[in-house]
Amino acid sequence: MDRNRLLKVLEEVKSGKTTPLEASRLFQDLQTEELGYASVDHHRALRLGVPEVIFGQGKTVEQIIGIFRSLQARQDTVLVTRVDEEKACRICSDIPELQYNALARTLLYSAVPIEIHGRGTILVVCAGSSDLPVAEEAKVTAQALGNSVDTLYDVGIAGIHRLLNQNKRLRSASVIIAVAGMEGALPSVIGGLVDRPVLAVPTSVGYGASFGGIAALLGMLNSCAPGVVVVNIDNGFGAAYAATIINRPFC
Repeated sequence: MDRNRLLKVLEEVKSGKTTPLEASRLFQDLQTEELGYASVDHHRALRLGVPEVIFGQGKTVEQIIGIFRSLQARQDTVLVTRVDEEKACRICSDIPELQYNALARTLLYSAVPIEIHGRGTILVVCAGSSDLPVAEEAKVTAQALGNSVDTLYDVGIAGIHRLLNQNKRLRSASVIIAVAGMEGALPSVIGGLVDRPVLAVPTSVGYGASFGGIAALLGMLNSCAPGVVVVNIDNGFGAAYAATIINRPFC
């Protein structure tokens, strides 16, 4: 339950739309709810400003649905990441209100239009089409967490003119998420062009010597461009989460 949902419930009790007993049922598991296979953290949004997100990889369809129902009862937006198409089809047949992004492998539920809280725009920049699944995961996550998001795809440094032609869009962003595989040089180039935080995401895309993204990871960690910070391999979600914290206003 986030702050907005908490205020909404309190207003519904005040207006008589919700009874105190019904509200108490939502509050009785405000911190955690034990489902047997998961301990759902309902206090996270109040504590951190960002609600719990379901990591779908390795979970069964039944487990994802159970956790989703628990979160849905207390928050307006629920995001599930790393869900393959076969599993997503089974989940969506039970919960048709979920939106599936096959490229990002995400499921997104929103009871109401997601309110934009970010101070500016998060720009997701992707080196090549093979990096799109990670870039799309970052985009969907950033949107779900209340940010205005723009994308700039297929602008890797093998054709650097494609990136340089978009200098105005790069400079207009508040935070840039740069997604790249191979040697992972894209974030360094962007970091040398803009005075914005650059979150670098190495992907596991590349030939044998890329070692499943380790080459890109090490290249980004050794960037000579100031302002570049690096998340783990293929971690579009983590980059979007960090970008959200940078982009949101502080009370």
